[in-house]
Amino acid sequence: MFYFAVIINNTGMQPSKKLTFWQMWNLSFGFFGVQIAYALQSANISRIFATLGADPHQLSFFWILPPLMGMIVQPLIGKWSDRTWCRMGRRKPYLLVGAIVAVLVMAFLPNAGSLNFSQRLFLGLNGAMWFGLFSLIFLDTSINVAMQPFKMMVGDMVGEEQKAQAYSIQSLLCNAGSLVGYLFPIFFTWIGIANTAPKGVIPPSVVWSFYCGAAILILCVLYTFAKVKEMPPAEYAAFHGIGEIRRSEPANDGKEGLLKLLLHAPKTFWTVGLVQFFCWAAFMYMWTYTNGAIAANCWGTTDPASEGYQAAGNWVGVVFAVQAVGSILWALVLPKFKSLRLAYVVSLLIGAAGFISVAFVHNQYLLFVSYFLIGAAWAAMLALPFTLLTNALSGEHMGSYLGLFNCTICLPQIVAAALGGGVLKLVGGVQARMLVIAGVLLVCGSLAVALVQEHNKK
Repeated sequence: MFYFAVIINNTGMQPSKKLTFWQMWNLSFGFFGVQIAYALQSANISRIFATLGADPHQLSFFWILPPLMGMIVQPLIGKWSDRTWCRMGRRKPYLLVGAIVAVLVMAFLPNAGSLNFSQRLFLGLNGAMWFGLFSLIFLDTSINVAMQPFKMMVGDMVGEEQKAQAYSIQSLLCNAGSLVGYLFPIFFTWIGIANTAPKGVIPPSVVWSFYCGAAILILCVLYTFAKVKEMPPAEYAAFHGIGEIRRSEPANDGKEGLLKLLLHAPKTFWTVGLVQFFCWAAFMYMWTYTNGAIAANCWGTTDPASEGYQAAGNWVGVVFAVQAVGSILWALVLPKFKSLRLAYVVSLLIGAAGFISVAFVHNQYLLFVSYFLIGAAWAAMLALPFTLLTNALSGEHMGSYLGLFNCTICLPQIVAAALGGGVLKLVGGVQARMLVIAGVLLVCGSLAVALVQEHNKK
């Protein structure tokens, strides 16, 4: 039996066994706005906390709570959305709520240094850092709440033969959003908005970047919300070839706890999860230490209040944008590989070379090569894990498993952040050497790909 998937696009409602390019585009378009917010966070958080007064050895600790919240929230969002069948849809209500919260937090976070919270409080952190920390927790959590439904909707509404293409489109939109988010600070500096501020205050160029990112985020999410119609229960069951789903107890999910689902997860869940562990730990170190590494290597400063450090902060956005371009271009190459595993291995090794080279580059423009190579690993991380996993899942409990799979993104970030300060001491306090550690982690990830089996159906 075939299910005729229905998505609203520019020409109205159009039934088809397979989705057109623009239907898949509409399905993931909101991801563009979500990724702008994520890019602003990943490129500027270390800069923000360093400006607020954080010591370099403390920086990684500010990244522990956000992924920890993600580990708690994402499986619940997956399970709850599996059991949600309402007029607005199944995943879309969570998408909208996550986006609204993210927009509100993005309006407050960059103003942490302007609230006169300079007094040292608990654990030696001043009030501004505590305000920023809690804002970061809510921002990362809300971004993930908004982000996960897009991955789940592709798993829900796209057939196996089109899934790689659908996730590639999502990866393209993701990287395009990253490109915009990364370039916002240097763009606002270029048009004349100040890139420096009094000590402990976030520069206006960063503040305005968050404001504009928030506006684009909500507009893009509303577009997908309006254009996409999710499947009702009976059609969803027919599409995935599973038993009849009742609105009160979809796919018997109420009888399956998350722990039980985890114990019965397909082997692909665990093997791809191991690869994910190494990859996301590597990128955690990139996000945490790139600003300090570039400031020291290319601008010769470690003082967050200096003009050179803030200029390096802008340059982080530029090299991350180069990474996004590299990722977009590499995403076009990935479908050329006959084996997803081979594509995975090659991508991670190219990214590892990029990471390691950063420690030896002292010219800001030569960093373009390094981060272009890193983009290959990022492209693979965005597309291949979810393609491999969703092909190994039935449509039953799709959201729950994708929510649980998000722990393979969150857990390595928590571990890397918890160990970051200690590892930094072991490498002599030189932040550029943390990028070498990131490269080694990607090499380990490439070796772990050998354990992954393709098309491992339950």
